[in-house]
Amino acid sequence: MRHLGILAHSTEGAALCFLTYCQEGFRRLGRHDHPDVTLDYIAFGRSMPAWDAGDHDTVRATLAVSVDRLARAGADFFVCPDNTAHLALERPGPDLALPGLHLPEVVADQAARDGRTRVGVLGTRYTMDGPLYPRAFADRGIAAELPEPDERHTINRIIFDELVNGVFTESSRREYVRVIDGLAARGCDAVALVCTEIPLLVTPDVSPLPTLDSTRLGATAAYDVAVGARPLPTWRGGPPTP
Repeated sequence: MRHLGILAHSTEGAALCFLTYCQEGFRRLGRHDHPDVTLDYIAFGRSMPAWDAGDHDTVRATLAVSVDRLARAGADFFVCPDNTAHLALERPGPDLALPGLHLPEVVADQAARDGRTRVGVLGTRYTMDGPLYPRAFADRGIAAELPEPDERHTINRIIFDELVNGVFTESSRREYVRVIDGLAARGCDAVALVCTEIPLLVTPDVSPLPTLDSTRLGATAAYDVAVGARPLPTWRGGPPTP
């Protein structure tokens, strides 16, 4: 079995990825068993000034340090459960020390397998305003639908004021459900929860649309790689190869 490295960039989402990966092992291999996993996390706050300045190259350099440390720890590949981080990981630069799963590609592949045609996208403002998901979905003939600008502001505010700090309130859950309701009215047949923490707030039983949970999809894909059910990825940063 292969050794997974989890490239963490926010606390709650990385923890959910780790738990999901281990629990997948318990389910498939038996009690207390799973392939080896190492998590590396340089505090999210150290990258926030660069995010605010739009300096993705600096964020990439910080994330690359974590990948280097995962490689030295013996990991064979990595998964980064943070969608926004992929904006930085896609920047030009030296190859990352390990191959990794590209999370938007994993999510878009699942949407295609599910037969989705129009998917709403909820994430940080960086992710919602960026090219990651429109491109990944378009490559598979799927339309990406974004919330209205004021709704995007609310979604982003709740992520950074609450979710990344482990705060999950009923009022915020109602706000997200209201936004998803609007996406359903605009013809979406699923919603992609593509900030690592959103699935902790919006569960399938409360969502008006079927959910694509990027954190759990990434963790499960990583597990499949670790046990040989999925090929070792080849992506080492930069735009993914079609």
